[in-house]
Amino acid sequence: MGMGIRITEDGPYIVTGGVPIYEKRIVKRDGVYVWEDGRELPQSEVYALCRCGRSDNAPFCDGSGHKRFKGTEKADRSPYSERAERLEGAGIDLMDDVRCGKAMFCHRHGRSTWDMLKDSDDPDVRNELIRAACECPAGRTVAVDKDGNVHEDTLEPAIYIVQGPEPGRSGGIYVMGGIPITSVDGEVYEVRNRVLLCRCGASRNMPFCDATHINRMFKDTRGGSFLRKKD
Repeated sequence: MGMGIRITEDGPYIVTGGVPIYEKRIVKRDGVYVWEDGRELPQSEVYALCRCGRSDNAPFCDGSGHKRFKGTEKADRSPYSERAERLEGAGIDLMDDVRCGKAMFCHRHGRSTWDMLKDSDDPDVRNELIRAACECPAGRTVAVDKDGNVHEDTLEPAIYIVQGPEPGRSGGIYVMGGIPITSVDGEVYEVRNRVLLCRCGASRNMPFCDATHINRMFKDTRGGSFLRKKD
């Protein structure tokens, strides 16, 4: 069975194909946000990830919390190229579809991706903008040069269970490397290099994260006895 994620009706995400899964914390270091290793998660060919936010075995589904969960998908399914607005910069442009999980990678050394646009004719600023765009786990931003070339990192298929960057908050599910995601009705969402799925159960843009977990003060500390903190 190939790599993929299937969304079940008012239930978990079923992940197939042995997709590697890791817990990662977002921390700020030397003016930029970076990933740090979190708890060690068990690997499996097939596993179910909680999307209701109530599992006692987070990040995995324990089969109980979603009995009262309504996870109706509401996201626009049109391609990114149609949803996103192209913002022109001095040396490079930025595509932006406004799907935000507030992971904060768009802020580097005190400047946001959008603020850097006006100075992107400076090679150093241009490189910072490209890094900020490429590192957004939600896939909100994509840097495009004036010749139409897309700047995108090559990412191996994997899943990150996100913690932070806000203290005491758990974030979404970072799906990278072009893993297909199939909706409840069987339609496959546009395959992208970077997307962030909701796992607090309250996004208004299901199945994608919209940062609602921050206001809900979502924290997945209900259990997970099989998890072992890395040394």
